[in-house]
Amino acid sequence: MSKAVNVTKAVELIPDGASLLVGGFLGVGSPHRILAELVRQGRKDLTVIANDTARPGVGIGLLIDAKLVRKLIVTHIGTNPETQRQMIAGETEVELAPQGTLAERIRAGGFGLGGVLTPTGVGTVVAEGKQTVEVDGETFLLEKPIKADFALIACWRADYNGNLDYSLTARNFNPVMAPAGAVVIAEPTEIVPVGAIAPDDVVTPHVLVDHIIEKGMSNGR
Repeated sequence: MSKAVNVTKAVELIPDGASLLVGGFLGVGSPHRILAELVRQGRKDLTVIANDTARPGVGIGLLIDAKLVRKLIVTHIGTNPETQRQMIAGETEVELAPQGTLAERIRAGGFGLGGVLTPTGVGTVVAEGKQTVEVDGETFLLEKPIKADFALIACWRADYNGNLDYSLTARNFNPVMAPAGAVVIAEPTEIVPVGAIAPDDVVTPHVLVDHIIEKGMSNGR
């Protein structure tokens, strides 16, 4: 059965206050149509877990500009002055995490692990309030797994069953986020017939994907 759905209908599934894993790196590999539709529909009080907040007017930056985000869990905000302003003003809560640690926490959430042990951040502000574990005389931080209500990811190709393939660096966080989202909505560049993606090229299998975004504009756009 086809999992293709209009972007408007897909975003209507996302309530205010939802937690969102959002793929992308400075907007590359982000689900741009989904993000624009979130703004159009005015979702608010969102928790966004992502690598970054891109730039004003780009990718997740659209959500920041519209002040729809209550909390961010990201690796940096250095490329978006508006995110910085909102954090300093206390308008948006920002939790910063080392990039590798964030990726592993998301992976742990998707694979049902209890957490990740990492030496990254030991003895720094990153360790404040976190449990440490000694292993063979070395200290590690216990970083807890991350899961979310929705994973909003982008891909190069999808078939109508929901098998996904990615292109070059646009792959970034997208595959690791898919298992960690309770509902996975994928935005492909193109949708191809079932069987057109060779089995060895499938990165995210259809069992993880709930909806894929059809081509065409959203209702009202």
